[in-house]
Amino acid sequence: MKPVDSLSSASRREFVRTLSLGLGATLVGSSALGGPLSWLEEVSYGPASLEALQSGRQLGVALVGLGKYSTGQLAPALQQTKLCKLAGIVTGTPAKAAQWKKQYSLPDKSVYDYKTFDRIVDNPDVDIVYVVLPVAMHAEYVERAAKAGKHVICEKPMAPTAEDCRRMISAMQKAGKKFSIGYRLHFEPHHQEMMRLGQNQELGPIKSLVADNGFRFNNDTPWRVDKELAGGGPLMDMGIYCLQGVIYTKGEIPVSVTAKLAANPDPKGLFKEVEAGVNWQMQFADGSVANCRTSYAENMNSRLRAETAKGFLELQPAFGYGGIEGRTSQGPMNIQNVPQQARQMDDFADCILNNKPTRVPGEMGLRDIQLLQAIYRAAETGQKVSTKDVQQVLDKTNSR
Repeated sequence: MKPVDSLSSASRREFVRTLSLGLGATLVGSSALGGPLSWLEEVSYGPASLEALQSGRQLGVALVGLGKYSTGQLAPALQQTKLCKLAGIVTGTPAKAAQWKKQYSLPDKSVYDYKTFDRIVDNPDVDIVYVVLPVAMHAEYVERAAKAGKHVICEKPMAPTAEDCRRMISAMQKAGKKFSIGYRLHFEPHHQEMMRLGQNQELGPIKSLVADNGFRFNNDTPWRVDKELAGGGPLMDMGIYCLQGVIYTKGEIPVSVTAKLAANPDPKGLFKEVEAGVNWQMQFADGSVANCRTSYAENMNSRLRAETAKGFLELQPAFGYGGIEGRTSQGPMNIQNVPQQARQMDDFADCILNNKPTRVPGEMGLRDIQLLQAIYRAAETGQKVSTKDVQQVLDKTNSR
């Protein structure tokens, strides 16, 4: 095979396309607006990644916390990635360690518990630490990973407080390593198309938005309703998708928020420490508004919709790991679903290999925590809360 540097531009595009299709990232049909979608070009790999793909080099990922998300989503995704692979685990449960070690053929040196985690500094097979723990534990393990000299992906929400977020960002900057938040939907083509259509005003300026996301919680993961561990209830866990979706569709950060807590069906039980649900509104500088809802007491539609001057754009279902469907007032988007987490992790590996910024940096995680805290304050006080001090960072990658 020819060296990557010797390939023509057209050949390089075809090489990347072939590799992307190998990820299962297949696109069929075209958008109702703008002809065939070119989202494959949006994830074109840099030169160092193309070299890695040709040579078979992969960056090693260590998963910290082997709960439902690591087990059901991240570990399977790491069997589909091209630029990275599972290279380590951290768990406090010996039975899980033994199971994962056998299932994924991990050597003893790459299996850690929370006391031995810091030894990861001596493991050259691990390039990236992916923190998949309850929210209150994120800051500690991001800081420890930074001290170990590893690049880090931290699951959302980033941390319980903005102060924690700033500390995490500072630790990663001091270490000189890449830092990304696990916002998988920024790498999902339906959501990328919402960004493009909304930010480019393909159907005219956005006048209003609606986002709903929630489910009936059955206490299968009790830490989610433990305020100390989770930082809050469904707003932190499910509402953050609504917040993100509205912002990257509109391409702006709201100037203020108002909010009201939903009725609590179990104030002495499941929801004695956290809210059962929140209804909130985000106001934008041009007068447009977004009405959002989240809940642990109600199965919601999982919807992201924007009404525009000339029609609408909508995803429903919008926020799941698969099964996302999109449409506009001009017809269906005709986009196939892709392995979201594989796309997300390969993109981060590409950022590391080519020394370029991630589209979902720690500063974006900080922004969202500041906005979530503003929504909580609005719900508690019944007052409109300004967001003028919120971190100004946006994902405009898909604007053209």
